[in-house]
Amino acid sequence: MILPIRAFGDAVLRKMCHDISPDYPELNTLIDNMFETMQSASGIGLAAPQVGLDIRLFVVDVSPLAEDEDYADIAEELKDFRKVFINAKILEETGEEWKFNEGCLSIPDVREDVKRKETIKIEYFDENFVKHTDTFSDMRARVIQHEYDHIDGILFTDHLSALKKKLVKGKLMKISHGDVAVNYKMRFPK
Repeated sequence: MILPIRAFGDAVLRKMCHDISPDYPELNTLIDNMFETMQSASGIGLAAPQVGLDIRLFVVDVSPLAEDEDYADIAEELKDFRKVFINAKILEETGEEWKFNEGCLSIPDVREDVKRKETIKIEYFDENFVKHTDTFSDMRARVIQHEYDHIDGILFTDHLSALKKKLVKGKLMKISHGDVAVNYKMRFPK
């Protein structure tokens, strides 16, 4: 089932999310719905707060990037990278910071350069509640960091300079009032 994506201004996007247990109600259905919602909106990551839940859960599928010539050098790593992250904790961020033009399904039509470290070490549970500690780099790390921010109540726009924040403020206000055209289901703050 495709779920409505919460728009900028919705209070749930600013919540520090809480851990869940293996008996979380309908967890597998929720995960399936999140993947379906993300894919129907042409996204490569989606966090639970974006569908209205303040829980530490996000999904990532960067496989569409494997076909993009800009990522030809890492296509093999990207092509099967579809993961569920439950109760994730980033343990370490290393390497050079690099800029990339990020966007967000909760903030349509706004894209800005964001600096992030190139490599992360993260501890998480998968959809079967098997614990993992993995290290990721490149676009995989970037997307995970972006989604991880969501479960800490942080949006990519929070990483912008004061000047950039002023420049996008008008667009953000329009989004929060539902004054934006998207081709996917959204829920706007009241």
